[in-house]
Amino acid sequence: MFLVQYAGLNHLSFDPASNNKSLQFGSTAGPQVLESPAENGSDPGKKRKRANVTPDGGRKLSLDSIPMGLPMSDPTAWATAMNNLGMAPMGMTGQPLLPDFDPALGMMTGIPPINPMMPGLGIVPPPIPPDMPAVKEIIHCKSCTLFPPNPHLPPPATRERPPGCKTVFVGGLPENGTEQIIMEVFEQCGEVIAIRKSKKNFCHIRFAEEFMVDKALYLSGYRIRLGSSTDKKDTGRLHVDFAQARDDLYEWECKQRMLAREERHRRRLEEERFRPPSPPPVVHYSDHECSVVAEKLKDDTKFLEAIQTLLTWIERGEVNRRTANNFYSMIQSANSHIRRLVNEKAAHEKEMEEAKEKFKLALSGILVQFEQIVAVYHSASKQKAWDHFTKAQRKNISVWCKQAEEIRNIHNDELMGIRREEEMEMSDEEIEDPSEMKETEESALVSQVEALKEENDSLRWQLDAYRNEVELLKQEQGKASRDEDTTKEQQMKLLQQALQGMQKHLLKVQDEYKKREAELEKVREDKLKIETLLENLKEQQSIADEEDKERDATDCQGNESSTSRVCACSQEKECPVEKTLSNSPVKSEREVLLVGIISTFLHVHPFGASIEYICSYLQRLDSKICTAEVEVLMTRLQNTFRQELSGVGASLEKRWKFCGFDGLKMT
Repeated sequence: MFLVQYAGLNHLSFDPASNNKSLQFGSTAGPQVLESPAENGSDPGKKRKRANVTPDGGRKLSLDSIPMGLPMSDPTAWATAMNNLGMAPMGMTGQPLLPDFDPALGMMTGIPPINPMMPGLGIVPPPIPPDMPAVKEIIHCKSCTLFPPNPHLPPPATRERPPGCKTVFVGGLPENGTEQIIMEVFEQCGEVIAIRKSKKNFCHIRFAEEFMVDKALYLSGYRIRLGSSTDKKDTGRLHVDFAQARDDLYEWECKQRMLAREERHRRRLEEERFRPPSPPPVVHYSDHECSVVAEKLKDDTKFLEAIQTLLTWIERGEVNRRTANNFYSMIQSANSHIRRLVNEKAAHEKEMEEAKEKFKLALSGILVQFEQIVAVYHSASKQKAWDHFTKAQRKNISVWCKQAEEIRNIHNDELMGIRREEEMEMSDEEIEDPSEMKETEESALVSQVEALKEENDSLRWQLDAYRNEVELLKQEQGKASRDEDTTKEQQMKLLQQALQGMQKHLLKVQDEYKKREAELEKVREDKLKIETLLENLKEQQSIADEEDKERDATDCQGNESSTSRVCACSQEKECPVEKTLSNSPVKSEREVLLVGIISTFLHVHPFGASIEYICSYLQRLDSKICTAEVEVLMTRLQNTFRQELSGVGASLEKRWKFCGFDGLKMT
């Protein structure tokens, strides 16, 4: 049992809590300690002897102790006061006043504690503040005694508390301490589950609950002494701290998981409680269910349920050629309820008109009464009667008259508003009267009108079906357009690759053309040299002698044959170049660029474009381009561009299309 004394109470002279020095267990006369400050103003620096400690553990007060302020004439009152402080009542000589005192009960047997509410006592003690420091007391056990630490020292340091901690570390135990002594000391804190004691004067204690650990930490700093022995092996200073154990952590985690499950279950219940109820399931379509719904549609009480089922079936797509007649009959029966609903609306409108008439009559009666009251006030305010009233009465009458006039005006405005609304309704009815007259005249044709309405409804439903089909077609076209976009992208890539190949081919042709020109120049130079040689030979032939005519003739024949061969070779070299230049439809690099731009433009326009549209696009790039030049170039390239006629009659138009891919396949 822990005895806690608050600092607001006076310390008794034998209270060891005021001792600032360590206890000296060697002297038999009792320890010399500093005197605690008392209310009578005694000097704290002086020393005095404490009460002798008897071998059996009892205390004995000396006669030279500090005099008490409480008179001892009434021993019963003194015992009651000490009992309220939680101490055993003793006399001046140290003998107990009551031998049957039970410290575990906190009161004396036969003597009730002082209660401020008892009759004859008007004392109400002040409330104890929660932040008031507690002073620890000596704890007596059967086989040991615990002495409190110095209250002026800081509290003992502890480690961070592990989650779910139920185990404490206890150090500073006496060497001769046993598990029974440890159990005797710490079982006062709560139920002890297990004790693991070490040979090095420390142990671990596991409690049943977490709050018992806080009680055990209260004993940290206490000095323990086994019995009355002063041997060093029988003394020690306790150090209690939190200990981390796997079992505690496992139990804490299990508890947290259980709490989390409970929280999830509670949230699920809350969600289910606040969740709106789901609508009843709609049965699937069948011939039997169709007949049941058709019967319900004819019943006014079950019409709402049946119309919801019909709507769900139509939205599910249950209408087909086989079930179209059944659905049409159900829709026709649903249409027959329109007349009933119109009649109900007319009845409610009639009731509303009757209520309006009643309200208008009651309001007009109230206004008549207000007019009479106001007339009374006006007649009372005339001089004949006004002079006979006092000032207070005149003031009240004028105030009442103003209030009555205001209320009358408000009700009058309300009545006028109702009449205006009725006049507006009457004017609308007058406007609608000719149509009603016509309807009455055409009452013979009502059946035909209903038939036309039914046909109109059927046509409307067909139109809705066509609209649904159109939407489906649009969705399919959208998918097709996406596919076309992908194909267009692929074709664009192929065109770009084809243009790159054409550009590379054109570059190669230009290089070959330059090489052929260089070869032609060389052939021309050779021809000039040969011609000069021929002239020289002719001169030599004219100068040569007649004797050498035969030889010269033979030499001339050989030279002529060689020159003919050289000329033939030069002509053969010139001919393929001229043939290639004359045979190719594209004659310059500018025309090649025009062909590439036109082909890309027409590829973007798969349905073709007119020559004016193409030239207007090209003239944005180069204003010198003319329509005739472009048309001549496109007619030359028949494998790349194709001209087609589109339109009928006056809208007939010539369009050019790109057919380069087909031309590649053909070539």
